[in-house]
Amino acid sequence: MDDISVLVTGGAGFLGSHLCDRLVAAGHEVLCIDNFYTGTRRNVAHLLGRPNFELQRHDVTFPLYVEVDRIFNLACPASPVHYQFDPVQTTKTSVHGAINMLGLAKRVKARVLQASTSEVYGDPEIHPQREDYWGRVNPIGIRSCYDEGKRCAETLMFDYHRQHGLEIKVVRIFNTYGPRMHPNDGRVVSNFIVQALKGEEITIYGDGQQTRSFCYVDDLIEGLLRMMETPADFVGPVNIGNPGEFTMLELAELVMKLTGSRSKLIFRPLPSDDPKQRCPDITLAGQKLGWAPTISLEDGLKPTIAYFKTVLGV
Repeated sequence: MDDISVLVTGGAGFLGSHLCDRLVAAGHEVLCIDNFYTGTRRNVAHLLGRPNFELQRHDVTFPLYVEVDRIFNLACPASPVHYQFDPVQTTKTSVHGAINMLGLAKRVKARVLQASTSEVYGDPEIHPQREDYWGRVNPIGIRSCYDEGKRCAETLMFDYHRQHGLEIKVVRIFNTYGPRMHPNDGRVVSNFIVQALKGEEITIYGDGQQTRSFCYVDDLIEGLLRMMETPADFVGPVNIGNPGEFTMLELAELVMKLTGSRSKLIFRPLPSDDPKQRCPDITLAGQKLGWAPTISLEDGLKPTIAYFKTVLGV
């Protein structure tokens, strides 16, 4: 990218703040908007003095009138604890947010990247998940506000592309972790690290044999940046994630080893609609973006644990 103006919605969140770091460092004019529901100024405080960075409080469910060349639409609570707290607003954020960002992109002829999610695959019947798989999603379950909201946002992106010729990019983000995760977001990596550092019992849901793939945030951001700059005729969707698969028990044991924790494991019933497996097929990302993750789970957990030690003061 040349020096261009970039809008990042949800820019003070976990992923958004890391994306802002990369864009600012590259010399782009960056407008970061966030309503601070799950994001925090602390995540971008180090950027506030930079001449090419601007932070604005704004909710994407309302229109925004600015002039930009690129839009990264990341705004939406992404953990079950947060998106189930106000499910109606979660759906509005995905759907109205997409409509407003697409309207903005259409007005100013910007290219827009939609941060979609592996949750569009639901509880999958195929493994690993490829982009041509339509998913197995419960449309009326407790996770549906997020799953179906993101699916609808993808629909809107492709309809604006087909109907109005808008330049779109759609990525499906799989489990990502790293510094600046919210300590109370209910995700397994942050849960395990916080419990281990506090010496609390580590909570495992189900029998601990369900698997997830974990992508370190730096790898994920590199994938987003590459996707945004692919040729206009390639729109996706593209899976971005780490195909290395770990059971919940394996993750818990690794976190305990790296933190030196003596916490005990306790088992609780599996939450409703919780998928048993989630793993990306990243063949397309390799072919079209020249991208693959480079950071191992152990190497990524170390700086993540160091971050949480600072946050928790331990």
